[in-house]
Amino acid sequence: MQLNRVRLAPAMPTDDARAALAREHEWRLLELEFLESELASVRPRASQAPRTGEAFVAWFEDLERTGPGQGDPLFPWLAATARVDEVTWFLTQEVSGEAGFEDLLALVQLRMPQPAKLELARNYWDELGRGRASGMHGPMLQRLAAALRLEERSIPIVWEALALANAMVGLAANRRFAYQAIGALGVIELTAPGRSALVNEGLRRLGLSAHERQYFALHATLDVKHARAWNREILYTLVSEQPGVAPWIAEGALVRLDAGRRCFERYRRELGVEAVPRAA
Repeated sequence: MQLNRVRLAPAMPTDDARAALAREHEWRLLELEFLESELASVRPRASQAPRTGEAFVAWFEDLERTGPGQGDPLFPWLAATARVDEVTWFLTQEVSGEAGFEDLLALVQLRMPQPAKLELARNYWDELGRGRASGMHGPMLQRLAAALRLEERSIPIVWEALALANAMVGLAANRRFAYQAIGALGVIELTAPGRSALVNEGLRRLGLSAHERQYFALHATLDVKHARAWNREILYTLVSEQPGVAPWIAEGALVRLDAGRRCFERYRRELGVEAVPRAA
């Protein structure tokens, strides 16, 4: 997380720039080892991804059903059963792991081919509320955090949530992993709506207003549209033009899903949510 702050946050020029670069170099070597380990763990499955545009999109869309962490019982439990303190614990972890989707989009779009770049730009514009401060997605999440007074609570952040955030920023900030980042961001758009709808349902049940839970309500619907456009304009065109990028995109998607799976399983252990067999 320190590397993410140093690398991404605006800063003032100082006299210790060389010392800061040396320290960042050490951190980035550790980050590289972490990312390479994460990618290697999913490479066998990713290597099976098709190398034609239409077939790859079908394979990618099937991750919503077969990908790691999909259908986790945590989310129906949040919708129907969780108490306020339990939802607060969950959201504290989720907010800490929020890497800033709009900033990751800005990093990933650099020098991408035109169709992909344009779709990334449309997605970015939606994240920024189409130029309206009231429609920006980041502040919506902050508004929910303020309503639940998350910053006032001393809730430790589990390593799985930190690892998820580090993986997302690491993929997006290193151009050698640009296509993996495309897969990681795209699979969020694909799989988030169902989970967001259940979290929104739980927040409504607990009495939060529509204004306070707007972040999850919006993502339950808008990301469906984004996923369709992402798959058509980004994944299809990239793989059709460069078939060799297919396994890299697949690696990023599977790394993101597996990081989410680790989080969901840890959250359930911490909250005492009993796992139930997933329906076939």
